Amino acid sequence: MTVPHEPGAGAREAGDGGQGHGRHSSQRAPLARLTAEPADLLVIGGGITGAGIARDAAMRGLRTVLVEQHDLGWGTSSRSSRLVHGGLRYLETGDLRLVLEANRERRVLLRIAPHLVWPLPFVFPLHRGDRVGPARLAAGMWLYDLLALFRNVKAHRMLGKRALLEAEPMLRERGLRGGALFYDAQCDDARLTLATARSALQHGALVANYVAVVGLERTAGRVVGAQVEDRLGGGRGLIRAGVVVNATGPWSDRLRQMEDAGAAPLLRPTKGIHVVVERRRIDHRHGIIFTSPIDGRVMFILPWGDLSYIGTTDTDTDESPDGLEILPEEVVYLLRSVNARFPNARLTVEDVRGGWAGLRPLMAPDSPQAASSRSRDHLIVQGSGGMITVAGGKLTTYRVMAREVVDRAIRELRLREGRSRPGEALTDEEALPGGETDDFGPFRERGQASHAAPPIRRTRLATRWLRCHPRRHHWPDRKRAPSRQRLRESRLRTDAD
Repeated sequence: MTVPHEPGAGAREAGDGGQGHGRHSSQRAPLARLTAEPADLLVIGGGITGAGIARDAAMRGLRTVLVEQHDLGWGTSSRSSRLVHGGLRYLETGDLRLVLEANRERRVLLRIAPHLVWPLPFVFPLHRGDRVGPARLAAGMWLYDLLALFRNVKAHRMLGKRALLEAEPMLRERGLRGGALFYDAQCDDARLTLATARSALQHGALVANYVAVVGLERTAGRVVGAQVEDRLGGGRGLIRAGVVVNATGPWSDRLRQMEDAGAAPLLRPTKGIHVVVERRRIDHRHGIIFTSPIDGRVMFILPWGDLSYIGTTDTDTDESPDGLEILPEEVVYLLRSVNARFPNARLTVEDVRGGWAGLRPLMAPDSPQAASSRSRDHLIVQGSGGMITVAGGKLTTYRVMAREVVDRAIRELRLREGRSRPGEALTDEEALPGGETDDFGPFRERGQASHAAPPIRRTRLATRWLRCHPRRHHWPDRKRAPSRQRLRESRLRTDAD
């Protein structure tokens, strides 16, 4: 694990006295600063992909500007299923490369953001009549562990009917055939986006929300910047850049048509909704993944404190990403699917406490295809004016998309301006803001060096952390995790102090 140091200087080893993220975490760049001098890279779109691109570019020393027309993460990045997962259901479409990549990225995010991404056990029950049978599920589980290189949080276990009912007593017993217990990861998607943007800012990027692109600037036919409007402070200005990147998710085609009015659409978005109910109504102990008895679609029931959220739909839509609505029939579909698996829940529309809807910026298929079968892979294209657009993808693999986009941008800068190639960004090693506390050594040493507080023993600090975050803390190395007896002893010593 590494901790951040000087803006644009890349990462430094843990314990080397870097300054951390906190100092610049809330600065919004004013319009005058955004337009003062040309950037190397202008990133349009402040979702997880745009924030990841800005972080990667800034860590390589590029002068980077990130603008977003709403709040950071306002769109799809805060309306997901809040999962960082290896893509179990993508095994059905044979996309083994994506599953391998997603499993690797899950390990990275668990390591660099343990406060925002945490392991979650899942149960996958099977009932008579389901389109997935026990043999097929067992084979899928072994393949899933294999593609995770057997480095998941824990290996899967196949469960018989009795063991499954012990794990989840409220499941419908009639027709139950057994199932599987396996592990993936859950996240706070909006906070993960914000933390990534904060890291970009720490490395020297300029970040501004509520700055909307109203036009693209051209020189000799090439896009060399964007005309923007400050929706908070007022005023308009021109941000010039060597390379402009379109990372606007569901808005990608709209921005591409500013570059080229005749550009063919890249996306065929699908709509996904989630509804929130009180957890006690379903009374589940794990994350639940199951196939809907209505149409066979894979669905989730996921815990969130005292609440549970249920998702998701996956339907073609022509709705604008600026104004999505949750339709009554979509809510009924989710509730009926859950009631079929947990009949004692008896969920009705009156039990729904909230919900959210988002658009998946999926690439348009070459041939007609069911929405849920479309690839979650991504595509990077360059338009007639040279603007780079990244389309498709998923939250789990945002770091990979960011690296590929920045590599493409650097090639452009080298061809046009003769730039030397910068080093790689260690985005897989440097902790996101707040993630450094998974390793208490550098944190303790900085506190002692600054004389801000008297030295505190590591056991005392660890005990206080575990008291505040009993569920979220993740010990990557189980052999180093303190035993209950050691924690109890350290708590007694702390109380004695």
